[in-house]
Amino acid sequence: MNTTELTAAPEIAPDGGASLLAWLEKMRADTPVWQDEAGAWHVFRSADVRRVSTDAQLFSSDTTRLTSPGDQAPPGTLLVIDPPEHRKLRRLVSQAFTPKVVADLEPRITELTRELLAEVEPDATAFDLVDVLAYPLPVIVIAELLGVPAADRALFRGWAEALMALQVDDPSTGEKLAIAIEEMEAYLNAQIADRRARPREDLLTRLVESSIDGERLTDEEVGNFTALLLLAGHVTTTMLLGNVLLCLEDAPGVYERVRADPALVEPLLEEVLRLRPPFPRVVRVTTADVEVAGTVIPADSIVWAWVVSANYDEREFADPERFDLHRKPNAHAAFGHGIHFCLGAPLARLEGRIALELLLERFEHLRITPGAEVPFHAGGVFGVQQLPVTTTAGEPFPSGG
Repeated sequence: MNTTELTAAPEIAPDGGASLLAWLEKMRADTPVWQDEAGAWHVFRSADVRRVSTDAQLFSSDTTRLTSPGDQAPPGTLLVIDPPEHRKLRRLVSQAFTPKVVADLEPRITELTRELLAEVEPDATAFDLVDVLAYPLPVIVIAELLGVPAADRALFRGWAEALMALQVDDPSTGEKLAIAIEEMEAYLNAQIADRRARPREDLLTRLVESSIDGERLTDEEVGNFTALLLLAGHVTTTMLLGNVLLCLEDAPGVYERVRADPALVEPLLEEVLRLRPPFPRVVRVTTADVEVAGTVIPADSIVWAWVVSANYDEREFADPERFDLHRKPNAHAAFGHGIHFCLGAPLARLEGRIALELLLERFEHLRITPGAEVPFHAGGVFGVQQLPVTTTAGEPFPSGG
C-alpha cells in the first residue's frame, strides 16, 4: 500500500479493521511520523505513542487551544485537561470512585450477567451478543453505580451511539454528538441537583460530596466526569466483549482451552485488549516544535497517537499478529499511559471477566454465526454494532460459576 495515495487513515468499517491494520504495519516500518491532508500528524510506533501520550508538557490533551481564543477544556473532563488541574480533579474523583467501590460490584455484576443470559431461551441456538449482553450489562452497572435510573438506558444508548459515530472529517457526526452532549448535560444536571438536595448511597452523591483540603468538585465538573464515565465506561466494555468473539474466530480451539482452564480468562482478555483496543487512537496538541522519530512536528499541531498500532509494534511484541494466551509481558496501551491511564480500567476488566466466565459456563461452544453480516463502527471506536452468534449449551464450567 502506497502511503502517498492516502489522505486519511483507512476506516475500520466495513472490513473490521483489516485494511487499517495492514496500513498501520506499513506506516510503522516506512513512515513512523506522517502528516495527513488536513494537516494533522500521526505517530505509529510504540515508544512514540507512549511519549506523545505521557509528555503533557509537549503534548497537551487540551485541544481547545487550537480553537477560539479564551476557549477552555470542559471542567471535569479528565481526558482533555492537563496538570495541575488534571491532578487535582483526579484526586477528588478517585476519592469517590475507589478500587473498593469497583470490587464491591462483583456480586451485582454476576447477578446481572446471569439475568441477562437467562433471557436466552435454554434451547436457543442463536442470539445477538451485543443486544443480549455486551450493551446492556455495562450500561446497567454504571447506571446503578451512579444512581440514575437503569430504565433510562435507551437514552444512554443514543448518546453513546453519537460518540461512537464521531468522525473527525465528517461535520455532521460532530453536530449530532454536540446535540447528544447537550441533552446529556441537562439530564445529569437534574440528577446532580437532586443529589445536593437529597443525598443517597450512590457514586453521584459521593462525587458531589468529595472534598480534599477544602476543595470540592463543582456541579460542572461532576457532570462532565459523570458523562465521561457513562459514555466511555460502557462503550469500553461493550466493545471488549464483542472483540473477544472476533479474536476467537481467528484463534481456533482457544474458546475450548479457556473453558477447560478458567485461569486463562484474564490473560485472554488482556490479549484481546492488545489486538483490538476499544479506542484505537488518542489525540494531543503540541505546545512547541518537537522532534519525533526524526521528524519535527510544529507547535500547535494536532497529533494522533495510534494505540492499536503501538499494540502491534514488532519492537515491543514478538510475533504481534499472533493471538497468544501466554504472552508475557503484555504491556499493551489499550487503557493509555501515565496520568491519563483509564480510571475505569478496573471496572471494564471486572465486567469483562465475569461476563466471559458466565458465557463459558453457559455455552459449550460460542462463535460468530457463519455467513452473518457483522456491522462495524466506522467512527472512533474499534468494535461491532451487532454480533450474531451461534451456540450450544454445555456441561457446567469447571469454576462452578
